[in-house]
Amino acid sequence: MFRTKRQTDLILNTASYIVIILVLIFAIAPLLWTFLTSLKHESDIVTSELQYVPREITFDNYVNIWTRSNYPSLIANSAIVTTITLVVCLTIGSLAAYGFSRYQFRGRTSLLLFYLVIRMFPAVLLIIPLFIMLRDLGLLGRHFGLALAYTTFLLPLCVWMMKGFFDAIPVDLEDSARIDGCTRLSAFFRVVLPLARSGLVATTVFIGIGAWNEYLFALMLTTTQDSRTWPVGLALMVGEFQLPWGALSAGGMISIIPVMIFFAIVQQSLVRGITAGAVKG
Repeated sequence: MFRTKRQTDLILNTASYIVIILVLIFAIAPLLWTFLTSLKHESDIVTSELQYVPREITFDNYVNIWTRSNYPSLIANSAIVTTITLVVCLTIGSLAAYGFSRYQFRGRTSLLLFYLVIRMFPAVLLIIPLFIMLRDLGLLGRHFGLALAYTTFLLPLCVWMMKGFFDAIPVDLEDSARIDGCTRLSAFFRVVLPLARSGLVATTVFIGIGAWNEYLFALMLTTTQDSRTWPVGLALMVGEFQLPWGALSAGGMISIIPVMIFFAIVQQSLVRGITAGAVKG
């Protein structure tokens, strides 16, 4: 009986490791393929026989896309729009989530469900209304206007995530701070936000990735090269009779570097935040 249970556990553990390895291969293989393609000459990319490893490693694709194109400006535009989106979403979303967490008022549940309904709508349905609104406000093709468009579908995510973390913080801690002389707002900034720091980091990561990689709104709501983001810039590099695989691969690898650096900095806080959100009842 003991041997049978031990064998069953061994089989289950082995199967689990096999599944994990397959998932890792499925996730890493496209990234590795893109990296290897970015190191190839254009003549070695489109060939009759498939080449996995470059015959001759070259960094010309990285040099060309960085020095001979507008790609640095595209990266800068994405960074500016993502930063503005994070500031707007985290400021408004955190305060709104705190209100939903601490106050009971008429229509509270309906309003929370309304945020979910917004997330259910296809983004393409919002393009025309947002285009008209931004045009009338003079924000079409501007960084702030594009960040406001991103906020329409990222703010509900921020509210729902932060509300879960605020619900896990005991109200007694705020009451103690208010007895010591803190106002509701000062208790929020001095007590609640520091305790929800890990959740704030996790929310920041998800919102930042959503804004950094967004393509549809950036394509439809930017009219000039000065405001385009990197996903739009990469897509526009594809011509009618030309498909620069090397430059596209190099651009893709450059684009994920800021995300990798950001993940490396906030990795521990991100794991704690996600774990706290998962464990909360």
